[in-house]
Amino acid sequence: MTVREEKVQLVAEITQKLRDSKSTIITDYRGLNVAEVTELRKQLREAGVDFKVYKNTLTRRAAAEAELTELNPHLLGPTAIAFSFEDVVAPAKILTEFAKKHNALEIKAGIIEGKVIDSNEVKKVASLPSREGLLSMLLSVLQAPIRNFALATKAVADQKEQQGA
Repeated sequence: MTVREEKVQLVAEITQKLRDSKSTIITDYRGLNVAEVTELRKQLREAGVDFKVYKNTLTRRAAAEAELTELNPHLLGPTAIAFSFEDVVAPAKILTEFAKKHNALEIKAGIIEGKVIDSNEVKKVASLPSREGLLSMLLSVLQAPIRNFALATKAVADQKEQQGA
């Protein structure tokens, strides 16, 4: 395969990832050592997040094909991209926490369900509860009326039992 064919294929791959991902975070990893990058990749992999380094020129072409040209100003210098296809919050949460411990990691921008956001908005997304946290909150809200009904029924039964005795 020629170099040009490889680049065309790579642009198509990036474009597909930009379109399919629920959450994409653009970072500058300059200044991180190998051990730190390895640790970051491990954390992201465990959360099901794909973390890759692509050339900015190829990423710009892919962004244009995916109709995300607002991303172009953020594609300067060393750029690594985290793609999450399932959890919207996971990459933002992991990268924000990692950036707090390692000042060298800089969050440049993100894409949440097709909308380009800046680094401040990525940090806001990171403060949201995870999918599991939201599901447990929803479950507790759904269980509350049933639990209250059961407690009221038990209280009535106890009261009648005391009156009958």
